[in-house]
Amino acid sequence: MVYFFLKRVIDLVGAILGLIILLPIMILAALAIKLTSEGPILVENSNRVGQKGKTFRMYKFRSMLKDSHKLLRTDPKYKELLEKYKQNNFKLDKDPRITKVGSFLRKTSIDELPQLINVLRNEMSLIGPRAYYPDELSEQTKKFPNCKQLVESSLTVKPGVTGLWQVSGRSSIGFEERIKMDADYARAKSLWLDLKIMLKTPFAVWRGEGV
Repeated sequence: MVYFFLKRVIDLVGAILGLIILLPIMILAALAIKLTSEGPILVENSNRVGQKGKTFRMYKFRSMLKDSHKLLRTDPKYKELLEKYKQNNFKLDKDPRITKVGSFLRKTSIDELPQLINVLRNEMSLIGPRAYYPDELSEQTKKFPNCKQLVESSLTVKPGVTGLWQVSGRSSIGFEERIKMDADYARAKSLWLDLKIMLKTPFAVWRGEGV
């Protein structure tokens, strides 16, 4: 299909140029993470659900304490935080696991830049639906069984570094509305829509909503 061919070409060119232009920022971010907190530079437990339901490791700068993903799910002191996390569409307004450097990386969306590598690996696209955690998608599907078809539609395309719902409100959007937007995007298969989302992304980052 012409759409997928052109989209892949745009992804490759965009990811390569992005990595070249943003490399100095990525190096500085990596150094800041390494010098200010214990743990790896990239998030370790970052498996996400991709196209056709296949899982992949999403590359992302670590913005939290070491093993934060595991700690939230296994450490008793985070039990209440885990429940709040699930109730709030798998998002937290104030997360004590976030480091000072990580807070800046998230606000500026610099933590997302390594995902350009996923784009090169053909696991992600520059524009696409949200890349969900496997357990997040499983629990949300159980919670909202009427959204099953929407989930299936959203998984027909690769997840994106940015996307329709990210530039439309991010965490403030509930799962049902979010997955509908993802499904609508996947069904549209429009390069014009991709362009509009790309143009809106810098403004979303500027407003502190990130991507």
